[in-house]
Amino acid sequence: MAVSAVSVSSKRPMSISLLSSWMLFAVFLHTAQATRLLDSSNWDPKILLPSQLDDESAPVDDQEEEEAAGTRWAVLVAGSSGFGNYRHQADVCHAYQLLKKDGLKEENIVVFMHDDIATDPLNPRPGVIINHPEGPNVYDGVPKDYTGGNVTTENLFAVLLGDKTKLKGGSGKVIDSKPNDRIFFFYSDHGGPGVLGMPNLPYLYGKDFVDVLKKKHAAKGYKEMVIYIEACESGSFVEGIMPTDLNVYVTTASNAEESSWGTYCPGMDPAPPPEYITCLGDLYSVSWMEDSQTHNLKKETVQQQYQSVKERTSNYNNYAIGSHVMEYGDTKIKADKLSLFQGFDPASINFPPNNSILPPQTPVEVVNQRDADLFFMWQRYKRLEHEAEEKAQALKEIRDTVNHRNHIDGSVKLIGTLLYGPGKSSSVLESVREHAGLPLVDDWTCLKSMVRVFESHCGSLTQYGMKHMRAFANICNSGVSEASMEEACVAACGGYEPRDLHPSNRGYSA
Repeated sequence: MAVSAVSVSSKRPMSISLLSSWMLFAVFLHTAQATRLLDSSNWDPKILLPSQLDDESAPVDDQEEEEAAGTRWAVLVAGSSGFGNYRHQADVCHAYQLLKKDGLKEENIVVFMHDDIATDPLNPRPGVIINHPEGPNVYDGVPKDYTGGNVTTENLFAVLLGDKTKLKGGSGKVIDSKPNDRIFFFYSDHGGPGVLGMPNLPYLYGKDFVDVLKKKHAAKGYKEMVIYIEACESGSFVEGIMPTDLNVYVTTASNAEESSWGTYCPGMDPAPPPEYITCLGDLYSVSWMEDSQTHNLKKETVQQQYQSVKERTSNYNNYAIGSHVMEYGDTKIKADKLSLFQGFDPASINFPPNNSILPPQTPVEVVNQRDADLFFMWQRYKRLEHEAEEKAQALKEIRDTVNHRNHIDGSVKLIGTLLYGPGKSSSVLESVREHAGLPLVDDWTCLKSMVRVFESHCGSLTQYGMKHMRAFANICNSGVSEASMEEACVAACGGYEPRDLHPSNRGYSA
């Protein structure tokens, strides 16, 4: 589906109901697709009455499928905060609306998001969040289960395990699933090798997450689980540690070594409405959701969506502006229909089961996830034409961000030089394990220790600095002791004053 072909009017009256807006958006997405298919001999676009459906198109008996599916559950996580990261919460709100429209009950969907962008002073449409340039408001009705300071790794694990006793704040809603139930998990934010961001530290580490899945499986807490992860280097989050016998299937926006991408950004094609200064979505995230909106999920399989999203997220094999969608875990689940995890909207009964017959698409413009914050800051700076004081402050924010990035990069490089010598530093710190399928690090406790030592002396990694997790992992893999690491950090960062970026103010990333 060519997203740029969508032509929903942006002048629709604001009084239109959320449901009507959502229905119109899905219909227009589907219509854009159908228009491009009219010349195809592979698909007849006419609407069929139930009596005209052939055996292959016949709807599955709803009661039979419901019994087979058990209860459908979902966990949706936006791991960031701040208006510059608008797209992550927009992704999650969009996912909620999609699942709710497809029949999942609100009490079975748990939402984690900081909930600070809808009311942010920079939001040109207060109380509104959109995930597509001409899409509806996806914020209305989203449950505020875990927001603000309650969006934590600890609460996420408690929710997944269904353990209310471990919760600290929030709605108290958990995944109280049974052996015949299915769980859909979607995460969107920044990441780094082996780690995913959270708005409240510490971050979410791959080994800890997989251990929680093992506990849930041992407790017979689900029948099958599908996990979608949007983040840089997200493949490394589970690579080498995700078992194939947990009945869990995982896809990630990128492999273990590359960025994921923001899209629908100012000045790009397709662009958000002109009043927006931030990206509206992420390429992998909007790819799976827009695919689900325009297909019959009782016909489309997990495998078909994986292939569709893989193609679109690669930006149609343009990997300089796209990424490699990866898969891990129990691949037998790919044969399942998507409706078992995402539900089904009866209005989509005549939608095609997959988009394999679509003609080649045009690549979209994107921004590297790690540069999206600077891109946002620059857009804001350019708009402040007549506010000299605010413009000076915006420029200072850009400079401070760039300076801290340079400090983090330089410190890691110098630490490597001190530990291994100038000739070997880069080759050790940047090394990717030769054998595919090996985990990022042998000792995840060591990785966390090295991160804490670094941050104690050199300041917080921030969402940008997560990219250096591979360097810390390789320091562990090479056998460097914590004492030696501390000596190198003191030498590299002695005299540096991180101020607000010291972990005593922000917390540790590990």
